[in-house]
Amino acid sequence: MDALWAIKTRRSIRSYLQKPVEFDKVTAVIEAAHYAPSAGNLQDWKFIIITDKAARHAIAEHCLEQHWMAHAPVYIVVCSNEERTEMRYGLRGKRLYSVQSCAAATENMLLAAHALGLGACWVGAFDEDYLDRTLNIPDTARAQAIVTLGYTDEQPGEKELTSLDSAVYFGTYGIPYEKPHLILKDYSVEWEQQAQKAKPALEKGIASIKKSVQQLKEKVRPPTKEEEELPQPRREEEAEWKG
Repeated sequence: MDALWAIKTRRSIRSYLQKPVEFDKVTAVIEAAHYAPSAGNLQDWKFIIITDKAARHAIAEHCLEQHWMAHAPVYIVVCSNEERTEMRYGLRGKRLYSVQSCAAATENMLLAAHALGLGACWVGAFDEDYLDRTLNIPDTARAQAIVTLGYTDEQPGEKELTSLDSAVYFGTYGIPYEKPHLILKDYSVEWEQQAQKAKPALEKGIASIKKSVQQLKEKVRPPTKEEEELPQPRREEEAEWKG
């Protein structure tokens, strides 16, 4: 599947078939996460695979009672290794870089799942204390996300997006640019816009030329049958008299 197509067609899936996911697909999804960018290439993430039905139901209860989660046959809990990141980058590494790295890994999992014909959803609302106790997550790590995984039992519609123009600024925050294509050197857009502006004048000029040609045709009309039968000098005299 083309990467851009996967990005544009991926959707959050919250309804799953009661069909087990092949383990090679689960590992492929996690491998995709492992290829994500991370601060200093620390790869400061850990992944916990959960397939036990009772455990999944219990976790769903502690995710603001999102009961739909229990129908997904696989959970992948994404944890950051905060201690490792803090040792390299200090408090900013712990509070920001480790979160960003796990977010990149999680997005890779969603796209890989979609490419493999699976559905997935990124869950961020959960009771951290419960996960820490239940999954034995140490103080040096932190649960960042839960990814539900399975075969989809729904056909989500197209995603509604806001205008891209409202999300893009140039130079400084809050400053849009009227002609971003010029900054990006996409001159084809400018040519098209100029062509559209010139179109009315061009159409008017073409209409004027057509009118002049029609008038010329009417003026230089071919001789009638009677005129063709006249002797040549007389035809010239008659044309002179009519002119």
